[in-house]
Amino acid sequence: MKISDLYDLSHTLAADYLKQFEYPWEALKGIKEEILRLGATLGEEYTEVSEHVWVHKTAVVAPTAFLGAPCIIGANTEVRHCAFIRGSALVGENCVVGNSVELKNVILFDNVQTPHYNYVGDSILGYRSHMGAGSITSNVKSDKTLVRSCGIETGLKKMGAMLGDYVEVGCNSVLNPGTVIGRHSNIYPLSCVRGCVPADSIFKTGGIIVKKEVR
Repeated sequence: MKISDLYDLSHTLAADYLKQFEYPWEALKGIKEEILRLGATLGEEYTEVSEHVWVHKTAVVAPTAFLGAPCIIGANTEVRHCAFIRGSALVGENCVVGNSVELKNVILFDNVQTPHYNYVGDSILGYRSHMGAGSITSNVKSDKTLVRSCGIETGLKKMGAMLGDYVEVGCNSVLNPGTVIGRHSNIYPLSCVRGCVPADSIFKTGGIIVKKEVR
């Protein structure tokens, strides 16, 4: 469940930043600083709509959306009614940040969809991953202890989920702190997920994981 296993880095402005790390959660602490660094390098196709908030000229942002600093909104991305970007959010191209969605300390690769009532915090969502309506990332353990991920001590009190490229998360699912989902995997609706879900798998009701059939 390393960065190289989960993500095609050609689909994010954070490629060079992420290449520094082995595991994706290692990148969480520096997302804010990386956005500030990237923002200063963006060309004329981006507008700094407020201090440290950069929006591509082709992006569509609803007047009711809140864009907290620092953040970058990529080309052709749609930020819908009452979206709440608290800050430290790097949102790629062709993304959807939907109604009442909250983002905080995240990297969304290109073509990511968080379209309806999602909370995504301290997480990285890979290329073309999709969060079904009402699905959320839980980023703090109930006992407030440090998060383990895939059997590894992260040293982090706050860590949400790492979604590989093309992951599909079903409606009203909860991804518990430290969850990692491999590329091309699917999560059934109403799932409570923890730990690591291998690539090309289906996470079914009751936590049963099966390998996808090749057809």
